[in-house]
Amino acid sequence: MLLFVGLGNPGAKYANNRHNVGFMVADAIARHHSFSPWTRKFQAEIAEGQLEGKKILLVRPQTFMNLSGQSVGEALRFYKLPSSAVTVFYDEIDLEPGKLRIKKGGGAGGHNGIRSLDQHIGKDYRRVRIGVGHPGVREMVHNHVLGDFSKSDQEWLGVLLDAIAVHAGLIARNDESSFMNRVTLALREKLQPTGAHDTPPPKKAAPKGQSHIRQARQQAPRVNTLPENGPMAAMLKKLFGKE
Repeated sequence: MLLFVGLGNPGAKYANNRHNVGFMVADAIARHHSFSPWTRKFQAEIAEGQLEGKKILLVRPQTFMNLSGQSVGEALRFYKLPSSAVTVFYDEIDLEPGKLRIKKGGGAGGHNGIRSLDQHIGKDYRRVRIGVGHPGVREMVHNHVLGDFSKSDQEWLGVLLDAIAVHAGLIARNDESSFMNRVTLALREKLQPTGAHDTPPPKKAAPKGQSHIRQARQQAPRVNTLPENGPMAAMLKKLFGKE
């Protein structure tokens, strides 16, 4: 069995916060792969399913972020699993919005949920870091991560969550590089301009040896400059007829 842990804070108040992107990933995986309904256990909400033939327990700790390690540690002890069986999905302010990185071990980087996990299960677990951007000023970090994703974030966020869910099986079989490649490709394909009005049409170059002014003159519509009245008009009508 493997544990896929999404970090966040419980309650509707925090549901759309940047800090809750781990919960969002867990929800996306459960939906896409038809996991069992969420139930309560280990001070968490859990759902069971399979990826690549391996049993997966999705875990959303309900202890609030700062105590996430209590919940995960309880689950590991119950199933007698090592910390290496854990993959954690969480927000990372030191990555640009929509960027994704995977690593094993390392420091907490100021993330209280990761700090709690390190204290309760050690550091030998996989971390999937999801970029939410930095507000630019240290004093604004708290409000930034506990703030909701902006409207401009919604497009990349939806694509990213879907891509993680679709390719989560690659993590289950320890193929991290393929997982990263597939997710990155999905973002590029779905977020690049594709509509007729996304980019202006390219300007046609003037034929060789002609200036753009000459080209414009050649393409300009012809205007009828023949006189309609007077002696000249009468003469032209005799020559060419009335029309």
